[in-house]
Amino acid sequence: MQKSVQDQVLESLIRDALLSERTEKLGYRVSEPELIAAIRSLPAFQVGGKYSPQVAKEVLAENQLSVHTFEDEIRTELRRRQLLAGIVSSDFVTPTEAVRADALRNEEREIQYATLPANRYQSDTPIDPAAIEAYYKAHQAQYLVPESVDLRYAQLTLAQVAGTETVSQADLQAAYDKEKSRFVVPQQREASHILIPFGKDPAAALKKAQKILALAKSGQSFAALAKKYSQDPGSARNGGSLGWMGRTGFVAPFANALFGIKKVGDIVGPVKSQYGYHIIRLDGIKPGRIKTLAEATPQIEAQLKQSQAADRFGDIEDKLQNRMQDPGATLASLAKRFDLTTGEVPQFLRGSGGSPLGEARPLQGQVFGSNAVAANTLGGPVVLDNDKMVIFEVAARYPAHVEPLADVRDSIIAVLQKQRETDAALAAANAARAQLLSGTAFDQVAKELKVSVDPPKFIGRGDPSVPAQIESAAFDAPKPTQGPVYETVPLQNGGAALIAVTRIRTAAQTNKYLEQALAQEQVERDGEAEALGYIAQLRAMSKVSKNPAAFQ
Repeated sequence: MQKSVQDQVLESLIRDALLSERTEKLGYRVSEPELIAAIRSLPAFQVGGKYSPQVAKEVLAENQLSVHTFEDEIRTELRRRQLLAGIVSSDFVTPTEAVRADALRNEEREIQYATLPANRYQSDTPIDPAAIEAYYKAHQAQYLVPESVDLRYAQLTLAQVAGTETVSQADLQAAYDKEKSRFVVPQQREASHILIPFGKDPAAALKKAQKILALAKSGQSFAALAKKYSQDPGSARNGGSLGWMGRTGFVAPFANALFGIKKVGDIVGPVKSQYGYHIIRLDGIKPGRIKTLAEATPQIEAQLKQSQAADRFGDIEDKLQNRMQDPGATLASLAKRFDLTTGEVPQFLRGSGGSPLGEARPLQGQVFGSNAVAANTLGGPVVLDNDKMVIFEVAARYPAHVEPLADVRDSIIAVLQKQRETDAALAAANAARAQLLSGTAFDQVAKELKVSVDPPKFIGRGDPSVPAQIESAAFDAPKPTQGPVYETVPLQNGGAALIAVTRIRTAAQTNKYLEQALAQEQVERDGEAEALGYIAQLRAMSKVSKNPAAFQ
């Protein structure tokens, strides 16, 4: 296993080297603005979603990288991406391929199936102790508890820092004056409508809408007409009133018609939307305006506090780092001095961490790495999730170990019992399949199995109305060209299923946008395959020697 992983690492490095050499020969270049933008977008260099030079410096130092070396690596990686992106984006699908792919995606199969539940095949025979031990030995990795520590920590969040920030009235005014355009309240309109759905006869619906429009324009009460004729249950009982909304609150055809009316009280229609025909009356207009400073203050204040907090977050990190070097500094004393929240994770696991810190990837290296912090020694500060700073100490360490058989025996017995029941159910399903192949009707076989079955129905790929294993087996089965095809399959939650595939058809695809999206997905998949093929060809054409002692 270790040799396999090491070889994969080597192959990855070889691939990157070949692509880098290729981009150099082909003249790929990365501009300075592109490089800066890429570096600033790296989550590891951000605090609260904002690039932090201090955090970037710390991350590079932690990984023993100089700024120059890191920039070269990023520049090289961007060139590799340019090359591969060009290959991926240049792929296309021919009309014949698209038609074939559409047919496969939209294929439906008529199936009938019977499920044989596992509990029907329960047995009182105890599970053989030797089988329990054999399963335990064969699944040691399943019962492996990773290395862990009892971790005590103290943390400070960006939200805590923001909560202590203050913003002056002058700062609020300056930010408001600078970005007034962000605080525009768009025009709102009050409207009423009468909706006539298309139904089975759109022409008749249009004719009806035109008659109601004429009645409304003749002076009859719009509210009364809405209560009588409108098929919009939400507004009909209110006389068709929709209340106040901006343009984006309505579907486009409705919004265009409503915001095109010049005078309050005017009625237009019929306006066609995906819901049917609308007769629309304009009931009121609130002009667009810019929020006052008082109205915009909560939003501006929150943004300014967040920005100030992000800057001060780095300052606190520096001060905390310095104080940790003081003789006699403890987790408790630092928590008190810097107003940190303390906590403990009794089982912080290598790889997965522990609640409430979560996976805490940046913390893993300091806790479990080659230079791991010693027990009862302060570690950190470490920035987590770009908005949380943690210092910590390891109270105790626990080596990786396999849970004792005694602790997992009951769970193994449950697994083996379920497997025994599923095997029995599958055997019964296979016997029933033999009956079907000999000519017995599906309903008759189901009756003998004492299970109820639904009538045959068509399902599509990924149909959620049937268990995933049944859907997969139905579409993996051969096409039923000379009568039904019968399959059996064990079920994930125990038991088995007997399946009959009787017919195939291709469903009509009416959503052109979905078709376009699926076609684009296919192009991207094919493009990625082309990129992998390009890399494989580069590898085959290059003379590469691996150092067998590379990992020693």
